[in-house]
Amino acid sequence: MNVSEIKILLCRQLGESVVLGETAGLQPSLTVPVEQILPVCQFLYANEQTYFDYLACLTGIDNGVDVGTMEVVYHLYSIPYHSHLTLRVVVARNQPNQKLPCVPSVCSVWRTANWHEREVFDLLGIEFAGHPDLRRILLPADWEGYPLRKDYTHQEKYHGITVAY
Repeated sequence: MNVSEIKILLCRQLGESVVLGETAGLQPSLTVPVEQILPVCQFLYANEQTYFDYLACLTGIDNGVDVGTMEVVYHLYSIPYHSHLTLRVVVARNQPNQKLPCVPSVCSVWRTANWHEREVFDLLGIEFAGHPDLRRILLPADWEGYPLRKDYTHQEKYHGITVAY
């Protein structure tokens, strides 16, 4: 199935609001509303026409302060059908002293999402609701900020040690 056929299947099964848009190009993707990402992933995994049984990558993108959004991008693969699919979720970027952006966890669908989601949380500050163990994975637990955000300012010292950057 191609991306357009998958979009039609999703809309037919889960409702018209399940897909916001489709992008073309070398790596076509479907943009899904944040509240629909878990049902969409569950459907794509469980449906025998699609059976996306492998989450190859889950990553985050900071679109910058001017744009005011962040994204979570899911790269899915169906081993039996040899097909790829990219899903995108766009969330509002938080302002200082506001709650972090939050996306439902897909760990219940693909266990590999566990570490991917922890990495996105650690480096970009996007929370994943329902994650079984959401804590930093690469940086110390008391690290300040999220280093892959475009407005991140490096700490000068960490526990008395000069931070190199």
